Amino acid sequence: MALRPILSIRPFRRIYLWWHNLSPSGLFVASFLLLIVLGTTGLMILPGLYTGAPLSLLDALFTMTSAVCVTGLSVVDTGTYFSFWGQAWILAFIQLGGLGLFALTTLIIGALGRRLSLRSEMIAGPPVEIAHRHTVRGLALAVARFTFLIEGAGAVLLWVQFIRTDGVIRGLWSAVFHSVSAFCNAGFSLYRDSLTGFADSPFVLVPLSLLIILGGFGYLASEEVGRWWKAGGFNGSLRLSSHTFAATVVTAGLLVIGAGLYAGFEWSGVLGRLGAVDKIANAWFMSVTSRTAGFSSVSYSEVSNASAYLTILLMVVGGSPGSTAGGIKTTALAVLIALAVSRIRGRRYVSIHDRAVPDSTVQRTVSLALVAFVVLSLAVFALSFSEAGGRSVAEARGSFLPELFEATSALATVGLSMDLTPTLTAPGKLVIVILMFMGRVGPLSFFAAIALKATAFPADFRPAREDLIVG
Repeated sequence: MALRPILSIRPFRRIYLWWHNLSPSGLFVASFLLLIVLGTTGLMILPGLYTGAPLSLLDALFTMTSAVCVTGLSVVDTGTYFSFWGQAWILAFIQLGGLGLFALTTLIIGALGRRLSLRSEMIAGPPVEIAHRHTVRGLALAVARFTFLIEGAGAVLLWVQFIRTDGVIRGLWSAVFHSVSAFCNAGFSLYRDSLTGFADSPFVLVPLSLLIILGGFGYLASEEVGRWWKAGGFNGSLRLSSHTFAATVVTAGLLVIGAGLYAGFEWSGVLGRLGAVDKIANAWFMSVTSRTAGFSSVSYSEVSNASAYLTILLMVVGGSPGSTAGGIKTTALAVLIALAVSRIRGRRYVSIHDRAVPDSTVQRTVSLALVAFVVLSLAVFALSFSEAGGRSVAEARGSFLPELFEATSALATVGLSMDLTPTLTAPGKLVIVILMFMGRVGPLSFFAAIALKATAFPADFRPAREDLIVG
């Protein structure tokens, strides 16, 4: 009733009708775009957010896009450039951006009087069958409770450690900030060099890594694993869905393999100054944060080329669907591997966990990988051109790896950098902003939201078949 006087005004009514008629993809993309606009506007007009001069419009847009898209790339030092209120403003949008991947979108759909359709579920979260799922609002509230419970527990564990370095009050705020940032896989830190000052503190790195893993795994998959475990695990009668099975196996495999490779590559390198226990803890943390979070316990400008390339590969994969992580997702990697195995064995179907994967899912996965590769390639071309700055060929070639690293980090919403972010030109910042936004909403959802309806052929017809030679 309260909205009727406002909606009687023609411009507001047009906006309402446009919003109400958006497809689930369009609504999903528009929700994040609205958050970015609100956050950027606040950074520009609200008083008391800075310790010095305010950010320019472009830098404010960059910062809030990074916060809402839970990436972590930043052109300024968050801990010193912003006041407490500025840090709280950024943290609020990190929480909204992280929670918004599923809960925010479903609450908006419910507020508009819509049911969470199967298509909406495919966009907002993984298609995990949960028998006791009821309403859109109930599921969104369950996600919120899960989020705040994990973040609260993480903050308590971190506070015990941060008291020693920051005192009681400052340590509490730092613990809350880093717990939320870690669970949302945002990578924002209040320390100038991220977490490099805690490279010898396993009791900081391990809780943060657990927060990152839980945030990057997603509520629905975590909930199903919890029910499976209570039912007896491997010896019980409850079967994990193919989605959760794939997400769990790929996540565990990447964590273990990544940690082992980082330890091998950097044992005498960037980790050389640390003791054996701290080396293992940092190798594990690097494996965790490279896929989703963006915190750094070492300087990535000092790692070997092998570690840098391993980080790029892990960033491309990212976390699991329906989580706060980016990348093409663990389940997409599982489908691609299963597709390769099925073709090698001469099978006509793709199977995971003794179940055939629908052809539409396989095609969507291949499309996602291809679109991500094309977008990343175009972005690297754009950065190579915008950041050239009259440098010699040798100097430009030396910056290629940091530019590829930066573009991958932005598209996968990871937030790691080889110290390139603060030096980006204005066009380079815009490229990164676009990549962060596309990475957060997903390349396929982004293009689905802006795509025109196909009109070349009626829905019930297709062109005549004609084969071609490939391979």
